[in-house]
Formats: sequence, structure tokens, C-alpha cells
Amino acid sequence: MREQRAPTFFELYSPKLLTVLREGYRLGDLKSDMVAGLTVAIVALPLSMAIAIASGVTPDRGLYTAIVGGFIIAALGGSRFQIGGPAGAFIVLVAATVAQHGVDGLLLATMISGMIMLVIGFLRLGTFIKYIPYPVTVGFTSGIAVIIFASQVKELLGLTLSGPEPGAIVPKVEALVMALPTLNLAAVCVAALSIGTIIVVRRFRPTWPAFLIAVGFASIAAWLLHLPVETIGTRFGGIPRSLPVPHLPDLSLDKVQAVLPAALSFALLGGIESLLSAVVADSMSGRRHRSNAELVAQGLANIASPLFGGFCVTGTIARTATNVRAGARGPVSGMLHALFLLLFMLVAAPLASYIPLAALAGILAVVSWNMAEKHAFAVLIRASRGDAVVLLATFLLVVFRDLTEGILVGFGLGALLFLHRMAQAVAVDRPQGATGGTTGGTSGSIIEGDVADTSNGNGRRPYDSALASDPDIAIHRISGAFFFGAAASVDAALDRIGVHPKAHVIDVSSVPMLDSTAAITIEGFARKAKRHGALIYVAGADPSIRRVLHNHGVRPPLVRFRVDLADAVAAARKEIARLADAGRPPH
Repeated sequence: MREQRAPTFFELYSPKLLTVLREGYRLGDLKSDMVAGLTVAIVALPLSMAIAIASGVTPDRGLYTAIVGGFIIAALGGSRFQIGGPAGAFIVLVAATVAQHGVDGLLLATMISGMIMLVIGFLRLGTFIKYIPYPVTVGFTSGIAVIIFASQVKELLGLTLSGPEPGAIVPKVEALVMALPTLNLAAVCVAALSIGTIIVVRRFRPTWPAFLIAVGFASIAAWLLHLPVETIGTRFGGIPRSLPVPHLPDLSLDKVQAVLPAALSFALLGGIESLLSAVVADSMSGRRHRSNAELVAQGLANIASPLFGGFCVTGTIARTATNVRAGARGPVSGMLHALFLLLFMLVAAPLASYIPLAALAGILAVVSWNMAEKHAFAVLIRASRGDAVVLLATFLLVVFRDLTEGILVGFGLGALLFLHRMAQAVAVDRPQGATGGTTGGTSGSIIEGDVADTSNGNGRRPYDSALASDPDIAIHRISGAFFFGAAASVDAALDRIGVHPKAHVIDVSSVPMLDSTAAITIEGFARKAKRHGALIYVAGADPSIRRVLHNHGVRPPLVRFRVDLADAVAAARKEIARLADAGRPPH
């Protein structure tokens, strides 16, 4: 096989937009991207304003972020389907930064975070973000969901606090409980109408824009019934009908030093969130993003967004998934989504004044419910004590302490858990004849010496050259510890397989240890292969590895387990022949 040459700098950092254009971009593709872009814009419109308000800034800044940042991320990014904009994950950090440093401090911190992302991208450190253990990802995502919901209780119930709303979760809950006598029944009804509309529309008309319909119903109801609820108009005075003139925030050295910790947090969270979103798009589309190119685009977007009054911008998982499901062909859909939002500002901005804040809070309540990875959380709690410790430590620190602290501590615990599992996975065989027999023990030589072929038993099968040359069956042999640090490399190697065989056999007989991140990697590959009509077999999994795989969804009917590689290949050939005889080939 010819050795692959190393990609050039331009190939690594060229936007996916150029890739799509080189493939041949036709009128039909533009029409599909227009429909997808409009669909995503309809979702992003109320969500961008809701996130901005929850973050402690005016709703127009959420739109500026989605328009400027979203356009740049789509035009220059390394992901074909990424949709950029304000993200719910940033609400806590942004609100804390605004409270401590004001809006100018937020804009400066955002710009510095963009510069940090540029450095990370150009140093090709983006791939290291993929090494975050799966329990850490689930823990901080679920923690953020709890914080977002807590931040919306005031608007959901129409409460009036005696002072500013605390940022920390415990004082916040105490303040909300003290304010319960001020509950506004009209606001509760508007919020319930918003949430109920979203649930009903998603249940019976899943392709309709549930968020926009909910905001529309709630706004009309509040206006017609003259309900005593706060709206965007009563609190913020409406939304401007154009983008502001670009200007630089205060760049004094003292201010830079003051906001640097916030900028580092923005960069860390932005990198994680955007690459997670790109991975989701990859799993849905079968394509593959370039992580460092994506981070460079994120950096440029976060530098440009504050110039127009926007704040932190990142890839957003829900909007990106909507983009893929809506039939997008490439980055043009993301660019058009930004232009459609700009068109709304130019034409329909006055209508935003009638939107009740309780309706937007209802949207974020639904977002937080969907964001909490409830099934994954429950699976990890049951999977093993180690995964449960990492998950709960990350979750509790994010909720009660700090987001960055939760991620770092979770990553550290994940590394310690890996070392512990590796220590348990190491086995030392007693050399034959050391005690006059072949019974096992714990003493002997750690270095494995040469042994005769007969020492492996008389059941050894002769070498079958068809295992390496059968075009219908692809065999993937994984050797060594398969954990969160190796999962990204294995995932990339599996994705680079250009052919689509009728069956995949994943041989894990040489894997001494496998963690939850690795299990999720195999599960994702199996689902992608299944979409291509392929059979998937896992060979040589010992009971402990099979238990981890089962806990994370790698089980029949998605995959089939066999004792060893030869048995798996034989079963695959038999099943392929059976399906062919029945007129139902795997493809």
C-alpha cells in the first residue's frame, strides 16, 4: 500500500466551503441549502434572544452573535454543517463576566478568547480536546442544563426579587424561594403555553418550527388578553433594525489582565462545545471535520463578533443537527442562516417587542431538559463505580462550584481511573516450568519471551489469507488499552475506511481494557456502518469488556458477538450468503 503523504498547511486549514465548491456546487444544492438555512434561522431566532437575555445582556446582542459569528464559522470552518451562534452552555460564564466586568469586559474577554483559539488551532492542539473522557462530557453538559434551568425560574414564575439575582446556585435558590409570594400567575400561564406548544408541535408535527410557533402563540395571547407580563419591549425597549457600527472594546492592560481568566474559560468551553457539535454532525452525515481548521474559524468569529456588539460564539449542537436533518449540502446553509437572521432584523425587528420574557424562558427550559443527557447519565451511573465518580464529581462541581474547575477535575479523575484500570489489566504469566508445571501465578518474567507454536494449544487454526483479502468483510484489529486518550485515534482510523463492505468485524481480543469513551466510539461506528447496510461483529471480547459495551448500547441487534476472529468471519460469511439467497443483500 502506498504511504499517505502528510497534508499541507493549506489542506489542513482550507475551509470546508472550498471543498464543497470543488466537488461541484449546483443550483439544486443552493436550493437545498436555502431551505436548511431558513429552517435553522427560524430555530435560532428566538433561541439567540433567549440566551442573550439569560446571559445578562440585551436580546439584540444574541442576534449580532448569531449573524456575525454564525456567518464566519460557516464560511471559514472545518466542518461542513456547523451552525454557529450563542450557546446555552455559556450562559453562566457570560452572566458572571457581565456582573463582574460589565458588557465592555465581556466583549474584550470574547475577543481574547478568539485569539487563544487561533493559537490553539494553529499549534494543532485541537485534537487534544477529543481526549476528554465521555463521563466528563456528560457531567458538564448535564450540569450546565441544571444551571440554565435554575436561571430561568425567575422568568418562568414571574418573580420579583428584592435585589440582583445571585449567580451561585445555592444563594439563587434561596432568593427564589424568598420571592415566591410575588409569583405572577399570568407569567406562569404564558410559560406553560410556550412549553406545552413546543411539546405538542414536536409530538405531532416534528418538522415544524416549534420554538417560533410557541413564541408566536404566547406573544399573541399576551397581547390580545393584555396580560400583565414583561416583554422584550417593556424591559429592553425593543430591538434595533440594523447591525451596529463596528468598534473596539477598551484594550487597556489592566482590563486585559482582569478579564483574562474569563477569556480562558470561554476558549476552553468554546473549543469543547464546537468540536462536540462537529462530531455530532459527522456522526449524522458520515463526513469528517478538521478540528484545527474549525478552531481557527471559531477564533476569527469570536474576534469579529464583539466588534459588532456580539459575545461568545461557538458551534451549537441542536442547530447543527437541525441543519443536517433539514437537508443541508454544505456551509452555504450556515451562511444563509446568518443572512436570514439579518433580514429579520431589517424587516421585522419591531415585532420582537411583543415577545413575553416568560415565553423565552419556556424555550430555555425545554433546551435545558433536552441538554441534560439523562439516558447517558443513568447508564454511566450503573456502568461502573469509577465512571460514576468521574461523572458525579464533574456534575456537582459544575453546578455548585465552577464550570472550568469541573472539567479539569473530571479530566484528572478520568486519567487516574485509567491508570487504575490499566494496573488491574496487567497480568504476568508464570513461565512454563518455573515450578514444574504450567499453573498460573503472579511471579515470573515480565518480558514475554519466544514460545513454541504448540504452546498455544492444539486448537490453533491455520492462517487464512481470505481474512485479509475478502472484499465483503472488513476486519479491524484493535490492540492495547482502548480508553478516552486512544478513542479519537481509533475513531479517525475507522472513519478513514473508504470502502463500504457487507460486514465489519471488530477484533478486540488484544484489548486488555476498554472504557466508556471507547464504547461510545464503537457504538457510533456501528451505527454509521448499519446505515450503509453492513453487518457488525465484535470478536474476542472478554466478559468485562462485553459488559462495558453492553452498558453503552453495543449489543444485539446493533452488533453480534463471537468468541474469536475466525468464528466472527465465518458467521459473517454465512449471514451474507443467507441474505443473498433470500434476495436481501446487506447493501
